Amino acid sequence: MHSWPSVVVPETREHLPDLTLNGLTGPITITNQIDHFRMYVCGITPYDATHLGHAATYLTFDLINRYLTSQGISVQFVENITDIDDPLFERAARDNQSWQELGNSQVALFQSDMTALRIMPPVAYESVTDSMSEIILAIEKLAQNGSIYQLESDWYFKISDFLNELPLAYADALKIFGERGGDPEKIGKENPLDPVIWIGNKSGEPGWDSKLGFGRPGWHIECVVIALANLVGDTYLTSSSANKYQIDLQGGGSDLIFPHHFMTAAMTKSLTGYEFAQTYLHAGMVGLDGEKMSKSKGNLVLVSNLLKSGYDAMVIRFALLNEHFATDRMWRDTTIQEAQNRVDLIRSALSRNEVAPTSDTISKIAKALSNNLDTPTALKALDNWVKETESGATGGSVGELSRFLDTMLGLAL
Repeated sequence: MHSWPSVVVPETREHLPDLTLNGLTGPITITNQIDHFRMYVCGITPYDATHLGHAATYLTFDLINRYLTSQGISVQFVENITDIDDPLFERAARDNQSWQELGNSQVALFQSDMTALRIMPPVAYESVTDSMSEIILAIEKLAQNGSIYQLESDWYFKISDFLNELPLAYADALKIFGERGGDPEKIGKENPLDPVIWIGNKSGEPGWDSKLGFGRPGWHIECVVIALANLVGDTYLTSSSANKYQIDLQGGGSDLIFPHHFMTAAMTKSLTGYEFAQTYLHAGMVGLDGEKMSKSKGNLVLVSNLLKSGYDAMVIRFALLNEHFATDRMWRDTTIQEAQNRVDLIRSALSRNEVAPTSDTISKIAKALSNNLDTPTALKALDNWVKETESGATGGSVGELSRFLDTMLGLAL
């Protein structure tokens, strides 16, 4: 599937420190000595529009893409679309619409939102349906390896060998697994945490032929295959890797730590003998007025609705950058207005002929970003520059600062 239009990113002559990220298993530093960086980010299930939680997540990995690209590193960024899944089928049935029509409409809206927010597009934007033949081959190999077993018309992945790597207590894992698409109470499974990897066909749902029967894949294996097929290549099923890790980074929201990213790591190890990703990075959740934001509660703040209401996409981006990517945060009625006020002051300062010195501000922003994408500190440095400009300080370059903000923060102001 085609991704959204490319974003023109101005070049920067600023020397950038090496980027350090605090991943799930500890900090890693990405040196500018490497040639390429392989990053896979879990995409949407297209049964509803882009909400602020989505936007905050994809903005996080956009910052990494921009930073490394500005260092001259080739970022191989891949993202998927889970265009077959229970929520999509349920919503389509509710609205008397085909699941394909619903999915296509929501993907188009998502792409429009990403374009407005100036998110750099992936080099490969792959849907599950377009990757089905590769996914089936991988599942059939797991069957040959003895890594999966049949239960009625479904097939399950054996998770027992990986339970010592659980990122949380077993009892908590059971609870969360049930809340996030798992079926821990299903009778006959070898382990309650075993995830379904091939779902036997149900009436009215799409299906594909395989050696495991007519059906469709489970959630986790889809990301494994789309990531490896696009970042490692077609030979990942048959040849050995020279690296301990198949890719450099897998990313998503913090709600994917378990079960999704735990399961993708386990399936990759069973499939290839190697670890999936060197590091896992997760964006925090976005709530609304003190409550969790979710489709079930009906309290989602949609990017498209904010744009329709007349809010500037750069103001929305600024508001999301004002909180650190890894923290859970609350969106309130005042959030967007506070961001608007600050953006107005910055734009006013950038419109002057004489401005405060900019080189030190640029260095402070670069240093903040290199430290685990510390965007709040970066924006505070920008606020301080505005105050210095308003006080009459001179000697800076508007063009230099504007280009740097566009390049590194994606703020075209």
